[in-house]
Amino acid sequence: MGELEARKIKSPDTGTEALLMGILIEGTSFASKFLRANGITLLKVRDEIGKLRGKPDMFFFSPEHPPLTEATQRALDWAINEKLKSGENGEITAAHMLVGLWRQQESLGHQVLVSLGFSDEKAKELHSLISEPGFKDNE
Repeated sequence: MGELEARKIKSPDTGTEALLMGILIEGTSFASKFLRANGITLLKVRDEIGKLRGKPDMFFFSPEHPPLTEATQRALDWAINEKLKSGENGEITAAHMLVGLWRQQESLGHQVLVSLGFSDEKAKELHSLISEPGFKDNE
């Protein structure tokens, strides 16, 4: 979903901001509910991205599959490593991806979260919740 969001904002790549929008647009995951409970919505994120990036060139068309930025790849790698460290089976969740995204402090996705009031305390809260044994994403 992040890739699709990158194309919607006419981005040449799939950055952490697109990953953030993908988490929100999915809508049913624990991460998207956590974000909305903290006042972070898809519309606010899109608006903030526009403020930080400026308007895209109306004649630019994103590639069909915009490649991941280095920050997005690091966020996803972190999510995978965290899941492996937990020793539990199952999927890497959107919540793991969100915490991985938060750790990419130089990224646009992180900047958007900060500007919308997300903080280290919220990230720690989310991380502790997903680190609990038996955490299920869609409950």
